Amino acid sequence: MADKPQHVSYADAGVDVDEGARAVDAIKAAVASTNRPEVIGGLGGFGSCFSMSAYKDMEDPVLVSGTDGVGTKLAIAQLLNRHETVGEDLVAMCVDDVVPIGAEPLFFLDYVAIGKLRAEHVAKIVGGIAEGCRKSGCALVGGEMAEHPGVMNPNDYDLAGFVVGVVDRPKMIGPHLVHEGDVILGLPSSGIHSNGYSLVRKVAIEGKTVEELERPLPELGGESLADAVMRPTTIYAGGLVRALKAGVPIHAMAHITGGGITENLNRALPANVDAVVDRGGEDGPAWDVPPVITYMVRAAGLTPDEAYKTFNMGVGMSIICGRDDVDEVCEGLVAQGFSPFVMGECVAGEGKVTYR
Repeated sequence: MADKPQHVSYADAGVDVDEGARAVDAIKAAVASTNRPEVIGGLGGFGSCFSMSAYKDMEDPVLVSGTDGVGTKLAIAQLLNRHETVGEDLVAMCVDDVVPIGAEPLFFLDYVAIGKLRAEHVAKIVGGIAEGCRKSGCALVGGEMAEHPGVMNPNDYDLAGFVVGVVDRPKMIGPHLVHEGDVILGLPSSGIHSNGYSLVRKVAIEGKTVEELERPLPELGGESLADAVMRPTTIYAGGLVRALKAGVPIHAMAHITGGGITENLNRALPANVDAVVDRGGEDGPAWDVPPVITYMVRAAGLTPDEAYKTFNMGVGMSIICGRDDVDEVCEGLVAQGFSPFVMGECVAGEGKVTYR
């Protein structure tokens, strides 16, 4: 007679379905706080619904999508046990990738993969995602929480996000509007944002205790490394969408992420135009670089060319506009809470970023 099979529940295998249900309950209020009038239903369905009837008057509505993650900044969040703001980073990396075409972010979905699901832990993460959605004006309409026992360590997690926006094709901005003589403006970054963290961890985090990381440093203006590297990514989309709707004459934008200014500003250029960025002299560029970036550049011994290809160097978003429109564009951006500065100009060229 065959042996009776051993009873092994899903919980015995490491997946707690009841904790998953508690996690959903814990995030419902945060998700609901991001709702827009177009959202149909709420959490609990197999798919998320969003009405497009409000956009039927567009001449040629175009959906614009984007997806991204937070990267190895999450490893520092786990080390420091700080999970409240990485969700903002996730939203920023997605929504600020669709606004450079002139699109308004409409709705967002997240994916959380975690070794051991704990409701209060996930609530902190998703609370940050909801905060990012509120700042950018898009609705958090759904997502997935996946528990991976035996694949990920219990305290490890990873995040991915997906956003959909819309723009009327005749109002799309981008390289096709950029010309020789245009001016390049910058919008300040809050710090490192969410790129370059593999280098950050290598030169400034590894080998240090949490106590050392939380100790104030004079070279950071009295701020600790922990606070400086965990500052959330600035979200530009909400204010930029309002500026565009108000008629601010912007030709193109570039979200400065991985690859720094060198490998992102060129994405806003046509093939016959170069961007000349004023990198300044020994004291650095003509704008303020966050101390934490200067700290990392020195710690890694980066040359200026390497630095501008690794970090945002204090510029989170670049704006290109006509020379005669600079004052109007700056006034429109200031009205949305930004502090724009001139960082360069467009000249005849081959679609590259150069420095002077």
